[in-house]
Amino acid sequence: MKRRLGLAGLFLVSLQSYASPKSDLISQGEYLARAADCMACHTQDSAKPYAGGVKFELPVGTLYSTNISPDKQHGIGDYSEAQFSRAVREGVAKKGQRLYPAMPYNAYAKLSDQDIHALYTYFMQGVKAVDQPNRDNDIPWYLAARWPLRIWNALNAPHPVDSSPSSEQSDPLKRGAWLVEGPGHCGACHTPRGWMMQEKGLTAASESFLSGAEIEGWYAPSLRQLPYDAAQTALILKSGHNATSAVTGPMSSVITHSTQYLTDSDAQAIGLYLHSIRIESNGQPLALQVSMTDPDKNYLRYCSTCHGKEGQGTPNVIPSLHNNLLVTADNPASLLRVIADGAKTPQTLGQLSWSMPGYHHTLDDQQLAELTNYVRGRFAGKQDKVTASQVSAILSSH
Repeated sequence: MKRRLGLAGLFLVSLQSYASPKSDLISQGEYLARAADCMACHTQDSAKPYAGGVKFELPVGTLYSTNISPDKQHGIGDYSEAQFSRAVREGVAKKGQRLYPAMPYNAYAKLSDQDIHALYTYFMQGVKAVDQPNRDNDIPWYLAARWPLRIWNALNAPHPVDSSPSSEQSDPLKRGAWLVEGPGHCGACHTPRGWMMQEKGLTAASESFLSGAEIEGWYAPSLRQLPYDAAQTALILKSGHNATSAVTGPMSSVITHSTQYLTDSDAQAIGLYLHSIRIESNGQPLALQVSMTDPDKNYLRYCSTCHGKEGQGTPNVIPSLHNNLLVTADNPASLLRVIADGAKTPQTLGQLSWSMPGYHHTLDDQQLAELTNYVRGRFAGKQDKVTASQVSAILSSH
């Protein structure tokens, strides 16, 4: 009996030693999937992770994300690792069909072979298969053709790398650059697009990279003009707010599904990298306050209760309106949406989420324009004015 127990114990130890590397690989793949924000784009129903169905409004029409669970009929369960790699890094599906570049394969090209191996292992062994058919895209036939994407890729998509695994990047600045330019694909939202709908820059070598862009009726602000340091940037990525600012809009989903799961060192690395490419405005810090002697009554009535008469907010709770990315942005769309529709900060582990009411039901388009202009003028020195017709157009764009 003792000998049998001894053999059984030896057998279990052998199994554990064999299974541990595989478990580590799955965990590594899961972390990469979080960093790449796969969940937010491919999960419409939280009870069916990675089953697709998320709606994207694009200039060419409506696109629905696909099922990337390991289901063999509707998902990627019958993909080989080589086919998986080609889809993720080159935008080519199993049967040779070109993927629309809404899938950020131009950023995922920075994933190494070992990164891809970890991701593939995770999706095939760590994700539950979901039997859910893919939705047809709503794109006019004359714009839906995929053969031109071969030309688009040749002009705009970089070749996949074949480098050492990302985990071996010990330099925080290099690690931050890899996370931002690679799996984090921050440029997909924060970099303006050219006439071919390509990102105008894929790295910090281009002045357009992360300089701010309009997306789905929101304005993703410049990440090269952050008004806080690396530590505060890391904090907002992990919790959705920092001492002076809070996140809302599409970025909430990114924090909920992706960046809150980053290690502290990776979040800090992103902050260091973004701070290293910071651009000042005329040599001066951005968003200088311009005082006004006749405060707008609507600001005092609807905004000052939480944000304060001087726009100072409450540290770590209510964002300040000074050096606030929504307020300082050249494009007022996001600020206007928050004032009109309200806002809710991301749901993150161990952190409270708070909501701000919207005032579209109380203020008409002209009043919303005046309030937006007041906030931008007083707290960011913006002299350009939003009109009532612009308000109507912005709020009807989603």
